[in-house]
Amino acid sequence: MSNREKHNHCTHKFIELANELGKEDHEPQLISAALMAASGIYATFVTAGNKGGLQPSGVDKIVMMYRRNLEHIQERKKAENEAAEE
Repeated sequence: MSNREKHNHCTHKFIELANELGKEDHEPQLISAALMAASGIYATFVTAGNKGGLQPSGVDKIVMMYRRNLEHIQERKKAENEAAEE
């Protein structure tokens, strides 16, 4: 399995979990905030380990990664919508 396929697999697993939580009558905003918190906790662990924390520059790096990822997602969604309209 390629890295892209692994990435997509993991992404879909998180979406499945979010959908399951939605079926448990949790608000979508709460689920989104919890996923973001979990992602931040895990990003900190990956970067600094269990006992470490991020310096401001590390926070900035992760924020930039989130930003680029979100911009990429929005570009893909826009392209998909435009293709569907054609």
